[in-house]
Amino acid sequence: MQPSTLGRFTAVDDKGLLILVGNIVIGVNQPRSVSTKDLQEFTSILGPQSDKTPLPPIREYLPKEDLVNATQRYALGPEAFRAAAEGEGKPEIAALTNAVGFAQGAEVMVAQYRRGRDTGVLLLIDYPTPQLAELHMRHLETAVSEAAKTAGSVIERKGSLLSVVIAPSSAAYAESLRGAVNYETQVTWNEASQTATDPPWALVLYRIFLGTGVFMVMAIAFGVAFGGFRIFIKKMLPGKVFDRPEQMEVLQLGLSGNKIDTRDLY
Repeated sequence: MQPSTLGRFTAVDDKGLLILVGNIVIGVNQPRSVSTKDLQEFTSILGPQSDKTPLPPIREYLPKEDLVNATQRYALGPEAFRAAAEGEGKPEIAALTNAVGFAQGAEVMVAQYRRGRDTGVLLLIDYPTPQLAELHMRHLETAVSEAAKTAGSVIERKGSLLSVVIAPSSAAYAESLRGAVNYETQVTWNEASQTATDPPWALVLYRIFLGTGVFMVMAIAFGVAFGGFRIFIKKMLPGKVFDRPEQMEVLQLGLSGNKIDTRDLY
């Protein structure tokens, strides 16, 4: 049975079929008596009435290998978490309810794993920030040590995700489960950006010489303008604006007998 664009088909056995359409699960008895076209038309009718909210991403963090099918449990609050743990017969997990931190936005995923004689329950807790994960990690360490007496129940943090294997059959199997968690931190830059490149050396030298030349021309122009204005005023108004003899004081070192004439100063 192929999945459609509106639903996902999962065969239970030859006599049963489950169809997931958004938040609606449909059970079909004796699916061989119904054509795929009829099932797809049926799901297209239910599609507009279902909730299209994407499934929580935390479910993708669970390792696929050794997973016991249909043991995955998702909880967004303490009641759901406690009910899921007690329903699976795991009171040691339900004892962690108060230490998880659902009030701070924690999401939880629980699943059972089995490989031969090795067994364990993997608990994933996702927090909004790595800081919250680090804070609750310390509370959970105490709660886990009290609730799970078996060795190997060690909490590991990856970014904002905490992973712990409850009651593992061995510490080695618990370590392999924690290492197989499919979680990687990603940083997304959503601002406009551009690639910074150095200009050619020829262009750099050209701009340096051009800038130096502009400053030199401006310095000469201002110097000529200031000097010309001063000379013009001295010619038009001698001793009236610049170099007024009655207001000037000249200090002489006595190296020459010639007296300094203030009118010669520009």
